Amino acid sequence: MRGRVMRSAVVIGAVGLLVMGTAGCTQSKNNNGTNGNGSQGLKIVQQVQIDENGQPVPVEQNAKPADPAGDGKATCEPVAIAMAGALTGPDSALGINILDGAKLAVDAHNAANKGCQVELITFDTGGQEQTATSIAPQIIDNPKIRGLIGPAFSGETEATGNTFNQAGLVAATASATRVSLSQNGWKTFLRGLANDGVQGPAVANYMKGALGAKKVCVIDDSTAYGQGLAENILNTLGPVADGACRASIKKGDKEFSATVTKVGGAAPDAVFFAGYYAEAAPLVQQLRDGGVKATFVAADGTKDQQFVDQAGNASKGAVLSCPCGPAPDWFAKQYHDKFNQDPGTYSTEGYDLATIMLRGIDSGKVSRPDLLNFMRTYNGPGVARNYQWTDNGELTSKLIWIYKVQ
Repeated sequence: MRGRVMRSAVVIGAVGLLVMGTAGCTQSKNNNGTNGNGSQGLKIVQQVQIDENGQPVPVEQNAKPADPAGDGKATCEPVAIAMAGALTGPDSALGINILDGAKLAVDAHNAANKGCQVELITFDTGGQEQTATSIAPQIIDNPKIRGLIGPAFSGETEATGNTFNQAGLVAATASATRVSLSQNGWKTFLRGLANDGVQGPAVANYMKGALGAKKVCVIDDSTAYGQGLAENILNTLGPVADGACRASIKKGDKEFSATVTKVGGAAPDAVFFAGYYAEAAPLVQQLRDGGVKATFVAADGTKDQQFVDQAGNASKGAVLSCPCGPAPDWFAKQYHDKFNQDPGTYSTEGYDLATIMLRGIDSGKVSRPDLLNFMRTYNGPGVARNYQWTDNGELTSKLIWIYKVQ
């Protein structure tokens, strides 16, 4: 992937990878200031925070976020936290964003606390359920690992959640948004952002209200994430969703002529895509090449600079939603200074979840049961939002951000 340097990789077992990666991708520019696809410096820019009704919500000035460095006096036995997600493959930017957010927190902690060095062990799932299932036993069988940030995607989280629950290992995802994940009775599952039951209605109402859409074509990528999000979008759109142009594509596909023809014939005001940036980029390009001028709307799986870099000027004007919180200036500076990249989608969530785990370890909650209980009863401010969980692992904070490519 352009604009990315993987600093080291050590194979753990057959499929787990210990990877210390860099942050989210940035554009690779040529001499005239554009990237190879001619995106001319386009960026994803935050617009407004909204509620489930699609209405703007003022941004509160949160209390000072928890500092992973603590007071610098912590002592602990050698312990580790793990991160599991896609660090290679077509959607790796999203996993690496989480990893680097977590790494920023762990490095700050270790630099300040010589008597408590916490290792960050990362496992590359490639975003694949089968790989995640193979990796899960490696995570739980490592006695040093006391908590997990991940898995990153909904499908792999669904496939491994019971394994982590039986092991009593807290698994706090920074990005998996499928609603059903919190309905399995897992006591170890915590979600670090709002789910699609919040995001779907919020974005659907935003399309009907702020965007004034009277007809919307909904497309999903047939993944657990995409199908779940599309269902929540459709339920709220009601008759605004045109069934004649409802479509599903397959993850990994790059040719969408049949879908473009179907959408073009419907002449919608907006197209909503529930899926990841690897498919969103060629899809929006082909929609524009096919004469479809409808506003392109997508969600957190697409909200990465790689979408812009790969789609080029076809991405201009795209509206992207995300339950992820934008990075404040101080965080963006620290992140850029360390990784020479801007924070990406889920970077703040990766940082916050790692920080909460570190705070627990520093307070003496170093066993798996103790750290789990610490997190389940936690209530405190982070970079992205305040973190407090309900009994089923959902956040009490439920707001969505709207971004635009411009």
